[in-house]
Amino acid sequence: MVMWVFGYGSLIWKAGFKYDDRLVGFIKNYRRVFFQGSTDHRGTPDYPGRTVTLEPAHAQVCWGIAYKVSSKEDEEAALLHLEVREKQYDKKAYLDFYTESTASTPALCGVMVYIASSDRKLNKNYLGPASLEELARQIIKAEGPSGPNRDYLFHLEKALVQLGCEDEHVIDLANEVRKLLQLETAS
Repeated sequence: MVMWVFGYGSLIWKAGFKYDDRLVGFIKNYRRVFFQGSTDHRGTPDYPGRTVTLEPAHAQVCWGIAYKVSSKEDEEAALLHLEVREKQYDKKAYLDFYTESTASTPALCGVMVYIASSDRKLNKNYLGPASLEELARQIIKAEGPSGPNRDYLFHLEKALVQLGCEDEHVIDLANEVRKLLQLETAS
């Protein structure tokens, strides 16, 4: 049996597991948001970074990469890796994946995706919405074992551009971070 995994954050540019194929595409009725706290990669328990999760959003799409893992051995290794890497994401969903913007039929069904829910009883690291400036200030200051939080944002922005995808939330946030960094440098 083949396993497909959808990446919409750092999995886009750094899968970290062996895969046989990858497809650029999207899932429907979700949007990517910087609402998940990261205390283990891009921040600390004292000062969490912000990483992306998905939230339901009618008539919107979230672009990313679907990775195909074919062998049982590779699937076990990928799941072991992902369960550690995505441990702060409390929910797994199995969604339809599309490669054509006009398609009414999905290219793949049952693609696994990790989601950090907004239920603070289940997800203690959920930070929720904030103003663009508040998100940017937190991302500028946060740093964890995987590096500065701003690097995560800029890598995501670059990866999406390379895929030919425009994500307004990511672009606006990256521009706000750059603006605030310029103001810091100027003062």
